[in-house]
Amino acid sequence: MHRTIRAAAAQLSPVLENADGTVEKVLRAIGEAAREGVRFLVFPETFVPYYPYFSFVLPAVSMGREHMRLYENAPTVPGPATDAVADAARQHGMVIVLGVNERDHGSLYNTQIIFDVDGAMLLKRRKITPTFHERMIWGQGDGSGLKVVESAVGRIGALACWEHYNPLARYALMAQHEEIHAGQFPGSMVGPIFADQIEVTIRHHALESGCFVVNATGWLTESQIQSITLDPAMQRALRGGSNTAIISPEGVHLATPLREGEGVVIADLDMSLITKRKRMMDSVGHYARPELLSLVLRDAAETPMTRAPNRSDADADQHRRDLHAAEQPEPDHGSAIPWAATG
Repeated sequence: MHRTIRAAAAQLSPVLENADGTVEKVLRAIGEAAREGVRFLVFPETFVPYYPYFSFVLPAVSMGREHMRLYENAPTVPGPATDAVADAARQHGMVIVLGVNERDHGSLYNTQIIFDVDGAMLLKRRKITPTFHERMIWGQGDGSGLKVVESAVGRIGALACWEHYNPLARYALMAQHEEIHAGQFPGSMVGPIFADQIEVTIRHHALESGCFVVNATGWLTESQIQSITLDPAMQRALRGGSNTAIISPEGVHLATPLREGEGVVIADLDMSLITKRKRMMDSVGHYARPELLSLVLRDAAETPMTRAPNRSDADADQHRRDLHAAEQPEPDHGSAIPWAATG
């Protein structure tokens, strides 16, 4: 069937001094996108409360205060921040991909959340390997989040930033036949070369997967950059690197990408283009050679503790009998004394 989905990617600045302020910007962007008829909306990487830009420009020994502040502002999932976004998704009938710094007791995670049009949380996944400086901030995710979910607008997969450089992670989503891929990057880092790398990455994934890519990056204002570091050399490392864009399965832009400032990129996704692309090259179908090359995905959630199954009463009674028998001393028959037979 011919379907067209109006999609959007938001490029926004977080409110660094107020976590609630960032959530308010998210809700406002959802309402504005709804007025444009958007049914699928992607926000930048760990946008709530903000990406930890400080960890890229501050030495580890001096970033403890900022790290603690991030802990204090990081949302739990579920929690008030994600509940508010779920309500907005339900109110506007929109599928939303939100990036958050998730606090789980004593750890933080780079978490991607997909909400369906009824507000249900279809997926909560954690970045499997934080990159470089991020390893000082976030724990690792596991294979349970490498999944494609069925939503009101189609089959959706998501990866964060340099997870797109892990070809097996991408193939795991491709093999589950994603139709729309949500990409999230921090933006405002490294300079123009980062934006150029994002361009190559998202267009290649669209071509290889035969899916649409809706990619959102963040943006820092000049005053925000100066609030993060006073070092002019480090400030240069927090400029550029934004590339918010929407790519078709044929690897072309469907709207003008956004590399500077705040804004929203909107495009209509003609879902028939997926079949048009895969008719010629389906990486996980007629173009695959699974007898030669295949992927094994361990998709169980990891946990630091598992509980042993409870024994039944009969098993418990037998266990006690076995323990009692093991505790009894062996009978003493004395020493064997050889003797010679007489006759």
